[in-house]
Amino acid sequence: MFDASIVSYFLNKIQSLSPGLVYVVVAVLVFGEAALFIGFVLPGETSVIVAGVVASQGRVNIVALCVLVVVAAILGDSVGYFVGQRWGPRLLKLRLFQRRRDDLDRAIEGLRQRGPYYVFFGRFTAFLRAVMPGLAGLSRMQYRRFLLANAAGALVWGVGYSLLGYFAGTALTKIERFASWFGIAVLVVVVAVIVTIYIRHRRRDLKGDQVSR
Repeated sequence: MFDASIVSYFLNKIQSLSPGLVYVVVAVLVFGEAALFIGFVLPGETSVIVAGVVASQGRVNIVALCVLVVVAAILGDSVGYFVGQRWGPRLLKLRLFQRRRDDLDRAIEGLRQRGPYYVFFGRFTAFLRAVMPGLAGLSRMQYRRFLLANAAGALVWGVGYSLLGYFAGTALTKIERFASWFGIAVLVVVVAVIVTIYIRHRRRDLKGDQVSR
């Protein structure tokens, strides 16, 4: 894995690229996160934020950037889904994934029970963003359900982080710190939603048992 300082240096270099290359680099990184599993070493969200900063300087168009990020995220995740569907069991045997096998098993079980929620909220954390599409394919989640949830997550994530960088201007360090807290907040929300749904279903089941008696 690359050193964090090297990754940060490389991503910050996006600001010195020509406008056309900014689009290309960001698209490749966002696409490759799940499709090529490079999200483990090169977080796409940081490149999106940096590109948003570049857009605030008038060097790239913020609307075009938002569209590009959303499309690249959807396409990359779709490729990751089919890779997981075809080669998922083999990939899980790799040492890279064996280290996080417990987390992966929990995610697979969550996908089988409440797939769309996991797909949507998984986009907001680096690890899950890289593996969730492949796990969705591995768990045999219906592609249409995956695509709808993934597209919704890509839209919120892509536009949100692009605008985050755009309105932040040059305050990149502060925004990166805020983005990490934002990801944690999203995880808290999804846990709360899942617990609420579980409690409601449990209450309905209990009422149904009482009525049947």
